Amino acid sequence: MKLSVVVIGLSVTSSWGNGHAATYRALLAALARRGHSVTFLERDAPWYRDHRDLTEPQGWNVKLYHSLADLPRLFGSLIRDANLVMIGSYVPDGIAIADWVTSHAQGVTAFYDIDTPVTLTGLDQGGIEYISAALIPRFDLYLSFAGGPVPGIIEDVYGSPLARALYCSADLEPVTQRPRETRWSLGYLGTYSEDRQPQLQKLLLDPARALGADRFVVAGSKYPEDLVWPANVERIEHLAPSDHARFYADQRYTLNVTRADMRALGFSPSVRLFEAAACGTPIISDRWPGIETILEPSTEMLLASGPDEVIQILSDLPEDRRLSIADNARRRIARDHTPGHRAQQLETHYLEAIARRRSSTRKQSTSHAIFATEMSS
Repeated sequence: MKLSVVVIGLSVTSSWGNGHAATYRALLAALARRGHSVTFLERDAPWYRDHRDLTEPQGWNVKLYHSLADLPRLFGSLIRDANLVMIGSYVPDGIAIADWVTSHAQGVTAFYDIDTPVTLTGLDQGGIEYISAALIPRFDLYLSFAGGPVPGIIEDVYGSPLARALYCSADLEPVTQRPRETRWSLGYLGTYSEDRQPQLQKLLLDPARALGADRFVVAGSKYPEDLVWPANVERIEHLAPSDHARFYADQRYTLNVTRADMRALGFSPSVRLFEAAACGTPIISDRWPGIETILEPSTEMLLASGPDEVIQILSDLPEDRRLSIADNARRRIARDHTPGHRAQQLETHYLEAIARRRSSTRKQSTSHAIFATEMSS
């Protein structure tokens, strides 16, 4: 099966303040390696234009457009003839694009929700800019970043004909030669988010103040300039994806902090969780429902609710157990959570959508035939 796939997403060319980039790059490269023809369409927005860090895509293409009118004018035939057209969350003019694509594309259409908890909260509160409740049933497939019971909710409450989980993954080579001495006891990689900051405060900044002899690090953009950092917390404004592996390798532990909507809904792992595990760095994470379906607590990762638990881990956990947790997590990623796994899952979901389409068409044809027979008798 060789598919023509078109993805209209937020940005794949820049990872600055954009967690979508890592997910898209890993998935699209994996699809290309499996022989599919893949094109990513991205609005040429100033922020991403000024911070582009994508090297030459391997086997897939990126096309930029400047306005909503450019899509039908420049890419109308590409979208019409593609086997699969995916529209991502947070796409500018997403509602208008979704309306046009679901009316124009002849192949399977999918909404790829990289922000499912945020999307569902927004819809419950009156609406969001990139998708509407009325459009969800028009997509053949809803791909959710949240698993567990969430796809069923999307089908039952919002009328999606087919909703499936499609988590992120990490396209990073594990670091086989770890440094003899790590630079930081605990680190964190993530763009600033107001609802995530209290967790970062409890699980990294408070432990840093208590462990003055240890070194900590926070990497990511958009943090407020007036935020006061402990003296032993190093700040890195931005890390290119190519630097992530070394960054993780330089930490004894790395912190995973989840946004409030994701913690509340559950079953919503972040890309940083997969990246760190793939790099062989043991993870300390906040708690949320369903985390055990991704990595097993205690054996593949560690959980903490407050600074005392983090301090105890950093101070008392035996080194052999720390290394065992890291190795177990890396093995779990290789077994279940690589970009290749996600590409195969997407193929399976595509085939489900095709089968459902054909079944629906047969039912409609049978219904029409019965109606015609009754009218003629």
